Parts: sequence; structure tokens; C-alpha cells
Amino acid sequence: MAEPHQSKTFPVKPKLKPKPRTSKQTPESKYWSSFKTQQIPNLISVPSLTFSPSPPYSFAAAHSASISIYSSQTLSVSSTISSFSDVVSCASFRNDGRLIAASEISGLVQVFDLKSRTPLRRLRSHTRPVRFVQYPVLDKLHLISGGDDALVKYWDVAGETTLLDLQGHKDYVRCGDCSPVNMEMFVTGSYDHTVKLWDVRVTNTNSVMEVNHGKPVEDVIFLPSGGLIATAGGNSVKIWDMIGGGKLVFSMESHNKTVTSICVGRIGKDSGEESKQYRILSVGLDGYMKVFDYAKLKVTHSMRFPAPLLSVGFSPDCSTRVIGTSNGILFAGKRKIKENVENESNDFLALGSVEAPERRVLKPSYFRYFRRGQGDKPSEGDYLVMRPKKMKLAEHDKLLKRFRHREALVSVLGSKNPENVVAVMEELIARKKLLKCVSNLDVEELELLLMFLHKYSTIPRFSSLLMGLTKRVLEMRADDIRTSDALKGHIRNLKRSVEEEIRIQHSLQEIQVCFPGDEYESKFCS
Repeated sequence: MAEPHQSKTFPVKPKLKPKPRTSKQTPESKYWSSFKTQQIPNLISVPSLTFSPSPPYSFAAAHSASISIYSSQTLSVSSTISSFSDVVSCASFRNDGRLIAASEISGLVQVFDLKSRTPLRRLRSHTRPVRFVQYPVLDKLHLISGGDDALVKYWDVAGETTLLDLQGHKDYVRCGDCSPVNMEMFVTGSYDHTVKLWDVRVTNTNSVMEVNHGKPVEDVIFLPSGGLIATAGGNSVKIWDMIGGGKLVFSMESHNKTVTSICVGRIGKDSGEESKQYRILSVGLDGYMKVFDYAKLKVTHSMRFPAPLLSVGFSPDCSTRVIGTSNGILFAGKRKIKENVENESNDFLALGSVEAPERRVLKPSYFRYFRRGQGDKPSEGDYLVMRPKKMKLAEHDKLLKRFRHREALVSVLGSKNPENVVAVMEELIARKKLLKCVSNLDVEELELLLMFLHKYSTIPRFSSLLMGLTKRVLEMRADDIRTSDALKGHIRNLKRSVEEEIRIQHSLQEIQVCFPGDEYESKFCS
């Protein structure tokens, strides 16, 4: 005699329920998500963000006719420079962090002392708005600037004079960056779609190399090696090999709108060692920040912000990430670094760094190996014997385990959970007991079943099972339905729901016929 069917796993689960998509978070996504974002409001459009290259790595935000200096530790304003007659477009720290240069829409470039906030130099030569200014990485005496007059200027800051007027761009010069390995070389990007490489040691005013981005260039940066540059314009970020003669390495087109700013970020290590894993951070008018691994040529992280993004900056110690928006809000992300806390505690005790004693490796021959507690973590090669977890079953699962089929169906109908009801029905079908349960229901229990069928039989996820069951219920319990007004009312409601669903399906079919995929067929429907 064959044993009745019983499900091997409890609780029962519906087979018609779609499995949710579970995306595993990668270690790199966890790293970038560990920056706890804080909003700094009450600013006006922030077109420029720059970090000081020297500790404690303060950052400057250009907004309206002022520059605010923020502490990267507390994310609070430490000072504000307001000695401007027009909107500030860009700012750049000197490599020692003591001076900051700023450009204005009026065409003026000023150099300020951060402590006194007084202007030390006023550089006047541009006839149109200046869009970018930058100190060379290894140079304290010169500045690079470019503006809407299509000129790039190389300044002697001490003498307030222009050493070179570099001509070659045919449209607004909007961005630039200096080489991290050579203080005489820099690049500039323009709305004429080109990026030019300049060398101030060359006596003429022509660029030594040129690449065409294909769109107006919004930003350009040198990558840490000094031989690659990244350009941003349109919805793409492109990487170029300047040592290889300006060869295009890769084009990343992950943004939906214009990319406005890019910078280089480095993945920090909590162990205190310097990480060489560099990334390109890009922001755009679509509100997205993208992290691009240019070694593997793929986007490794993406984050959405509720406003168009104009600027991005990343601190040299990998602890702070700042994003400027068009509505005047700074999204500053701060990440805790464990080694700082440990170093501070060691300095406070004045005992230096004390190495933890090495713990002997456990071996099966040791007595301590057999006296390990439950909290001891297993080694990589250990074989784990897991105790099965005791599962708490619902009432209908308990009834199914005892083969009380009708009681299980009635119990789950009263729970008002459609997934559980469908799961129990599928289990009863597998045991070939569903129709027998339906035939044994009394009037009140049959009313519960009809209410459930009226509510869920037209839902596409359940309709393949429930519509067939509805037909069989009407055939089997026709006599009971005729003698009960309550059951007749449920049948009328069920009929209206089915007719409405049929009407909707006919309408969708008419739309599908009038709008076919083939463009030639669509002409005959017009």
C-alpha cells in the first residue's frame, strides 16, 4: 500500500511566487557605502571643490562670490573668504596648503593667505571670465589659468606677470590639470572638444599633443602615473595614453546626462598601509556618482543623489568624499579610519607601538584544541558539523504534517495570506486531496473559499491555478450554492471580476494589434 504524499520540507512555499532578485554587495561597494553622507546646506551652486594636499586636508568649496574652507574631520566651516567682486569659478591650494588661488567670472585671479584671508596677489590679464586656476603640484611660484577668451596663461605669482600666453583653443577653456610627475607640463580642456598637452619649456606657444574628446570637455585630470589622462564631456569619461601618443584606452559611458566633474580616489586600507588601488570618481547632471576602476575597465559602484551634481572631491587620506550640487547642498561623506584611533591611544600612553603576542596555532595534538569554547571561530580547513535549526511551523503546516488536510485548508483560508493559501493548495494537489477537501467543506468554510477565489483568481500570478479550481468548485458544489443566498452573492461578485478581467485583456489585445512591433505593419493600422 502506497504511503500518502508528504512534503519533505516545511513550511510549504508557493511555487508560483517569483523569486526576488538578491544582489550580493561586493567588498568595494561596501567600502564606498561606508562613507556616511552628511548634508551641508545653505550654499549657492558649488562649481568647484578642492582638497588641501597637506594635513589635516581641509577642503574649499567655491559658491557664489565666496570660498568656504571646511575641516575634513568635523565637516564644519573653519573660515570664509569673501573678498570677491563676482562669482568664484574655481579654487586651488598650493602644495604646502598655506595659500589658495581663486578665479572669478570677472576675469581676475587672486591668491590668498589662508590664515589672514587677505589677498596677496591680484593677477589681471584675462579679458573674459576665468573658468579654472591651478597650482602645479611641485611648484610654489607659478599658476595656470584658462578662461572664456580661449587663452591659457602661465603666471609668475611673485611678479604678478604673465610668462606665457598659450593660444590654440578655438572656444572656451573650461578645465585643466597639472602633471603629478612634471611641474612644467599640464593639460587643458575646451568647448572646442579638444584637450591639449602643454610644456612650458617649449619656446613657442603651440601644444605638444592634442586629443579630441568628441564633445565639449567639462573636466580633465591626470591619473597618478602621469602617463594617462581622463577627460569628461557629454555623457562619457574617456581615458587617454599620452605616452603612447594620445591613444584612446577606454570610453566609459555609464551616465545618462552630461558628466560635469571627475577626480581620482584611492581605496584606503585600515591596516595603515598605502593602497595603490586608484579609482575615477565621476558626477553628472543625472544625479549619479560613478566609481570607475580603470585597471579592470568597469564601473564598480554607483550612487544616486537628489539633485544635479557639479563637482566632486576626495581627500588624500581616503577619509572624506565631497560632492557639490546645483541647488547649493554639499553631500560630504565621512569614513572612520581605525588606525588613527589606535595610533592616538599609543601616543597618549607614550609607550610606542606594542605588538600583540603571537598565539600558537592550534593542532589536534594539543589539549587546548579539545577545550575550545562555542565562541571560537573555525579555521579555514575545519569541517563544521552544524546543528539543524529548529523551525517554527504555522498552524496549517502542523496540520499538513498530521495529514489533516481539510483543517489545514480552512486554517490557511482564515489567515488571509494568498501565498500561504496557494502553497497549501499546491501541496494538496500533490497529495491528490484538494478536491476531496473542497467536497467536505461546510457552507461557512465554502464561503471562505469563494471569497478567496473572488479576490485572487484574476491575479496573473495565481490565475493559472485558481481559475481551474473555481470551475471545479462550481461543478462540485452547485447544489449548495443554489440553496444559499450568501454563496450566490459571492458567485455574482466572482463573475463580475472575471468579466472585468476579460474586458481588460481584450483592450490590451486591441492595443497590441494597433501598435505592432514591425513598422510596416503599423501603417496598415493607421
